[in-house]
Amino acid sequence: MTARSIEFSIENRIARIELARPAARNAMDAGLINHFAEACARAASDPSLIAIVISAQGEWFSAGGDLKEFLANRDRIQPHVHAMAGVLHAAILDLRRAPAPVIAAVGGVAAGAGFSLVCACDLVVASAQARFVSAYTSSGLTPDGGGTFFLPRIAGHRAAFDIMATNPVLTAAEAKALGIVSRIAADGALDSEVEKLVANLQAQPEGAVAALKALFRRSEAGLAAQLDAERDSIAARAATPAALARIEAFLKPKAR
Repeated sequence: MTARSIEFSIENRIARIELARPAARNAMDAGLINHFAEACARAASDPSLIAIVISAQGEWFSAGGDLKEFLANRDRIQPHVHAMAGVLHAAILDLRRAPAPVIAAVGGVAAGAGFSLVCACDLVVASAQARFVSAYTSSGLTPDGGGTFFLPRIAGHRAAFDIMATNPVLTAAEAKALGIVSRIAADGALDSEVEKLVANLQAQPEGAVAALKALFRRSEAGLAAQLDAERDSIAARAATPAALARIEAFLKPKAR
């Protein structure tokens, strides 16, 4: 399937979902999120898959939610953000329920919902140049995409709260030390490192990795409820004067 803002394919039992809105830093507008959710649903429904690889075109993995689209819907921003988060969360649930492990291939910046998406994946391969930042609270928002569920389980409560409250920009090495990144690829070797990981998964006995993921998934009973709470919170925060002012300031051209 080729759809606006998303490239999707399945070949040799590997599903590949590529964010394809590079001119907008792969920001998640309604089109991208809807097509991303469709691709995730298709991949999750295929029990023959060995892996699902999520990558992105351009220098950014994803800048997160499209703040320009937020402001374009200013008069109805709360229901707009609520609906957008709901679709993204359906995609996250599909990725977690999919039998195949999900690999994020991060060659650039993962911010906001892009950062949460990385945290939701089973494995993360990053280039040495990759950067990771939560960024939500700096815009007056709270996280969506499962960030408040996954990051505390990856990095621990205090580290996760610090990252999401103060928004440091993490290098690939810093993210790996925290457990956010699984492997760091050498310069120019991101694709080959991802394929090496895919080949390793293919070499495992049939069904073993899927059974392992199922065991890990059993501990995530509270994920759906946490996603609902995130959706409600980010939508409510988006409608506050403080958040709207921050979003407007962020989108203003910067003086050179």
